[in-house]
Amino acid sequence: MSEKRDYFNLHVRGLGYLDRAREIRPKRGGKPFWAVDITAIHGPADATQRTRFQCIVRGREAERVVRAAARHLEAGRKVLAGFKLGDLYAELYRITSGERAGEQGVALKARLLTVYWVKVDGRLVYSAEDRRGKADADAA
Repeated sequence: MSEKRDYFNLHVRGLGYLDRAREIRPKRGGKPFWAVDITAIHGPADATQRTRFQCIVRGREAERVVRAAARHLEAGRKVLAGFKLGDLYAELYRITSGERAGEQGVALKARLLTVYWVKVDGRLVYSAEDRRGKADADAA
């Protein structure tokens, strides 16, 4: 009999611009996966701040949405999304070029768990609620 383990999740919900959506193919034969950078927007509407997250995409639906967004990004369109991240951690790295070369930087990394909605150039192109509603209707 196994013991029940309590687990506490740390999730980040927000909205932000997607960038660098790409499929990663590990060199040593690992399973390919999708990654995306998200520049989250926060603060007062007239003085927003931005925080960048480097994300590994988890879940079939999130991957499907990021794959579709990649085509828009390649075409130079702005892609804004509502999202949920999990397993957030910071990673230090050494800056190798530019005026800060030699200094340490911090990258915020996470798993992209859910995409709630996507707007491309201001037009809504995806809503998780609409997809759930369609799935419920198809099942009926």
